[in-house]
Order: sequence, then C-alpha cells, then structure tokens
Amino acid sequence: MTELFISAFITLFVVIDPPGCAPIYAGLTKGASAAQARTMAIRASVIAAVILLIFALFGEQLLGALHIELDSFRIAGGLMLFWIAFEMVFEKRTQRREERAHKVSANPEIEDVSVFPMAMPMLAGPGAIAAIMLLMNEATTTEETLVVLGALGFVLVLTMLALVAAGPLMRLFGARVEAVITRLLGVLLAALAAQYVIDGLRGSFMS
Repeated sequence: MTELFISAFITLFVVIDPPGCAPIYAGLTKGASAAQARTMAIRASVIAAVILLIFALFGEQLLGALHIELDSFRIAGGLMLFWIAFEMVFEKRTQRREERAHKVSANPEIEDVSVFPMAMPMLAGPGAIAAIMLLMNEATTTEETLVVLGALGFVLVLTMLALVAAGPLMRLFGARVEAVITRLLGVLLAALAAQYVIDGLRGSFMS
C-alpha cells in the first residue's frame, strides 16, 4: 500500500505540477487582494478535485461505452504523460502555460480565474485525467482504490496551499530553483509513463 501511495502521489504531483502552477497563478491574480486570491485558489482546487473524482470513479464505464480496451488506454495515457514529461524537461510546458495565462490576463472582462484557466485545464487537464484513470484501473481492491484517492486528495491539498502561498513562494525560491525542480520531476514522470506503455503492450500481447 505504501508503494502504491508513493507511486500515485508522485505521478499526480508531477502531472498536476503545483510548483509550476503557483507562479502562473501569482501572475493571474496580480492586483487581487489576499482574500480574493485565497478564495480563488480554494475554488480552483475544489473544482479540479470534482472533475478528477468524476473521471476516477466513472472513467472505466466511459471507456466501456466507447469500446476502448484498458490496455489501449494505458498505452495512450502513457504516451500522453511522456509528452508532458518531455515538455517539462525542455520547459515547453511552462512556456505554454505562461502564454495561456497572458491571453487570459489580457482580457479585462475575466477576473475570476478559478474555473478557467486554473481548474481546467491547468489542474484537471488531459494529463491529470489520464493519470487518475490509469491509477484507478491499476487499483484492484477497495483499499487500493482508497489509497489512490487519498494520494489525489493529498496532491490537491498541496496544490491549494501552493496557490495560496504563490506570491511568497515565488519570492522565496525564484525562477532558477523552479526550473531545476520541474526538470527533475519531468525525468521521473517520463520513467513512469514508459512503464504504463510497457504494461499496456504486455497486456495486449498476452491477451
């Protein structure tokens, strides 16, 4: 159970990427009061949790309705996660997020960023949805399912805390430390993504 929790936690932490979301959130909420920024951070985390929980609990039924085999989803999800890892190592993901944030902040009519772009697609994006569905499909017992959901909850709590403390964290760590952490997490995610692909290919050939 401990190994499952650590694996699920690392996967979700790397994909959701609280350290990477924090500076973007700080830029989006520039000019907002501390209370407003805190409220939007909590709301974004809750909405993301609801979205990911829906896919965690009903994602398998959705695959069945679309006649998609689990091994096929493992391969597709692994490739998607690997692409995210590639972008993290070469800082493409951060650049894309900054561009998206700039477009949103350039529109004066958009003030509440909790739903878009924070909750969706930054926190509960395609990568996070694929990751939680893969992890839930790996859980074969009720205890394992609860462990995966617990890891998801823990990551989202850390994400909320990172968003709330986005301003102070940026002043504390700086851009260089953030870049190093992002690259290390990207390499780790690449290895996990490769394992998903290997498991999917093994399952396909064995069946």
